[in-house]
Amino acid sequence: MTEQQRVLGFFGGSGVYSMDALENPQRLEIDTPWGQPSDALVKGKLSGVDVVFLARHGAGHTLPPSNVNYRANVDAMKRAGVTDLVSVSACGSFRDELAPGTFVIVDQFIDRTSAREKSFFGPGFVAHVSMADPVCPALAFALATSCAALDIPHQRGGTYICIDGPHFSSRAESHLYRSWGCDVIGMTNMPEAKLAREAELPYASVAMVTDYDCWREHDGPVEVGLILETLKQNTANAARLIADLAPRLGATRRPSPLGVETALDMAVITPPEARDPEIMKKLDAVAGRFLKR
Repeated sequence: MTEQQRVLGFFGGSGVYSMDALENPQRLEIDTPWGQPSDALVKGKLSGVDVVFLARHGAGHTLPPSNVNYRANVDAMKRAGVTDLVSVSACGSFRDELAPGTFVIVDQFIDRTSAREKSFFGPGFVAHVSMADPVCPALAFALATSCAALDIPHQRGGTYICIDGPHFSSRAESHLYRSWGCDVIGMTNMPEAKLAREAELPYASVAMVTDYDCWREHDGPVEVGLILETLKQNTANAARLIADLAPRLGATRRPSPLGVETALDMAVITPPEARDPEIMKKLDAVAGRFLKR
């Protein structure tokens, strides 16, 4: 694949519900075979780059993490022409050096969710995508470069553990996840990253630290009221980051170094004659390139 026009997609998490800097914004009401996405998508331009934004929790933050329709959200992004996906979300920290206000450019995930639909595929059409390297290094590099240019405290690389929520961790869980080598904890990046890979969309995540979880017992438990002020600061920095990232990446793109754009070529195991035609219809967007080969 040679250069193509970039359409940069953003999932906005807690505190990031809109992109006011978008030029000529248009609301896109997109229906998907997987149900309704969290909200209407908003498409516009930033510094000449096509951008699509979706508030992951919906307008007014009405959707808790396990009620987000992740399949519909990723499918809608694909239908809107998105070529690269960036997640912006709040998280807790397991490291002293990752203080509230720090942005972690995640490169690994541990999925501890259990109550979510995690794949577009299933009985009648089976695929096993590789998740060894879940984050596109080109997107991650650009995010880290923008953070550095803007003097936003950040760390390139880190392991994000995703839990169902909506409850915060117990102290025992917090200490356990620290012992596993996790850097941050959140409730939304899984199965989002897995679905993005199935949809052949390069994905990167900016985890914005709001608190230290509850492993630092002298800090007290995590409470929403205590993190709102940090959320405001993080939201302002996220807007600056997005505004810098779009022109840094540019209006044209080259393939991901991981070959994400052809991930299904090595993932689908069900032969054409055995594939369920009804499932194939539902996959018209996320697996359109593969199915048209």
